[in-house]
Amino acid sequence: MSVIAVERIKLFSTRSPWWCMIVAAVLAIGLAALATGFLKGANEQRATILITQGGAQLSQMVMMVMAALAVTTEYRFGTIRTSFQAVPQRTTLLLGKTAVVAALAAMVGLITSFGAWGIGYLFAGNADLAVDTGAEWRLLAGQGPVFALSAVIAVAVGILIRQSAGAIAILILWPLLVENLFNLIPKVGDDLSQWSPFQNGGSFLIQGQEFGLAGQPGDFALGPWWALLYFAGWAAALLAIALFSASKRDA
Repeated sequence: MSVIAVERIKLFSTRSPWWCMIVAAVLAIGLAALATGFLKGANEQRATILITQGGAQLSQMVMMVMAALAVTTEYRFGTIRTSFQAVPQRTTLLLGKTAVVAALAAMVGLITSFGAWGIGYLFAGNADLAVDTGAEWRLLAGQGPVFALSAVIAVAVGILIRQSAGAIAILILWPLLVENLFNLIPKVGDDLSQWSPFQNGGSFLIQGQEFGLAGQPGDFALGPWWALLYFAGWAAALLAIALFSASKRDA
């Protein structure tokens, strides 16, 4: 049996992935329903596709928690030692786990983004929510790669930290709080914020969007596809560091 198949069985044999997928879907689709369901009259006309994606970041955080738990629970219960004994090539094992988790996160990202858009389309039927432009397709379909890369980062953090609470705290606080606090640093704060990994992951999605009621974004350091590549570079670098660390220390 291949490493991918083993990691898939291990992942879905626990409850946390199932609950995380449910919570991610409920957050994304539920917030889209709330955002569009109460728009009436002139406000309904101003609804945009971007508004339907208001819960995407929260869903992304949930899937990052799932990805981190896929690693840290093995360290917590000591099953990682058995896994390393079965597959002595630790890098191969961890890459297989990363691939499975990232694929699942990508699937959830796509389902939640199009599901949120669909519910918004139903609730704000008088608004122009048709997907007509490349930027609009990038916003919806782009959630897949962004969720997948976020999951890779989460796996890397899980390998490095090896404790669920610590890894989850980092994964939630960094994109939601730390990157936003960079703006408060004099002189270099704006540059630090613009070059932060999750800021670029978000800018890949929202560049070129019609913002309507959602407000206006700040300046972007890179174009959308370069921003995604930059985000992917962070994910690859963190995973490489994590794999090197795992290969050098005791399980």
